[in-house]
Amino acid sequence: MSTESKGGSSGTGAVPAMVEDLFLTDSFLIKGRVAGKYHRLKKVLEDLDRTFVSIEDAVMISLRGNDVVRTPRVQVNVKEIILAHELVDMAGDDVQRQLAQDDKSVRIRAFYSGGIQIELAGRVAPQAYEPAKGTVQKYFTMRDPVIRGLNLEGPNDLRLLKSLGYAIVQKNKLSYVYDFS
Repeated sequence: MSTESKGGSSGTGAVPAMVEDLFLTDSFLIKGRVAGKYHRLKKVLEDLDRTFVSIEDAVMISLRGNDVVRTPRVQVNVKEIILAHELVDMAGDDVQRQLAQDDKSVRIRAFYSGGIQIELAGRVAPQAYEPAKGTVQKYFTMRDPVIRGLNLEGPNDLRLLKSLGYAIVQKNKLSYVYDFS
């Protein structure tokens, strides 16, 4: 778990905010908490029947500059989410057990289809990026993702993206996938 001090552009004083969820969009890395979250983040995103996800105590770090926006709440269009990650670790989770099964995973490199060049590399279930028969899953989980195309060494929190154990990737945000299986 991480904490951020509110301040700066919001001018609300030094109140610590719990950071549970992380979202990468075309413009921002967003840290905060999904409002009213009732399950793990991947399930919440899959089950969402709305256009926007509400993130509380949001810190938005610009990918194109040094701007940081702090706000009590931001609505993020789900179509803008490239990847997500849940920073709070919950032991015994089924997703974590699935990620630990190396024998079935394959290595891929995938490229984001938007305005900035982002490459994701890591291990996924075979054909995880394809629609599964009988389901409409919009996301897949990538284990030990390596993210290229962003300055992850800078002074801002983009360096968080270097140490993710997994990423929840939106399938329709990818334009090219190299599957090494």
